[in-house]
Amino acid sequence: MANLKRSKRHPRKEKVLRDQVHKIKSNRANARTSTGPKTEQGLARSARNALRHGLSLPAVADPALSEEIEALAREIAGPSASVEMLELARKVAEAQIDLRRVRHARHQLLSRSLADPCYESKASIRKKGRFVIDLLRPRAPDIKMEILEAYLTSTPQGPSKFAAILSDHVKQLAAIDRYERRAMSRRKFAIREFDSGR
Repeated sequence: MANLKRSKRHPRKEKVLRDQVHKIKSNRANARTSTGPKTEQGLARSARNALRHGLSLPAVADPALSEEIEALAREIAGPSASVEMLELARKVAEAQIDLRRVRHARHQLLSRSLADPCYESKASIRKKGRFVIDLLRPRAPDIKMEILEAYLTSTPQGPSKFAAILSDHVKQLAAIDRYERRAMSRRKFAIREFDSGR
């Protein structure tokens, strides 16, 4: 009976399983040996990651924000709160301040670009650069200077400007969205914990 079961096995499926196990083992081995950047340039770049917007640092690391967290925690907990309730309120306040920091960072990123009257997307700059290079080649079309100047000095306005800004800052905005989701989740769980402690 046992021999019949073995004969029914599919050798292809067994090979696929062996290959998957081998692939998983090799991926794990590679992950263990990968310890981050090795070059001076890579190390310097990774050291500056937190300095881009400071959102990876906890709010309590900033003395001004620590005072704000304490004031908000006292307001949330109430005047006659116990030490335990004040600690739970502090978690809520810290998450709320972090959420405010994240939203402020997004606002700053977008408003800086929107306030720039000469803002132009990187793709548009590259396109205009290629156009000028094409004009310098032999047998280039003859274009009136006024038309050329109008094209080269034009910048997007209104919705097209906003779309260009979003397109240029998509990576930063995605990172800020991740920070926002984490802060909102921390706040939600802190509020639940505070409510259950009452």
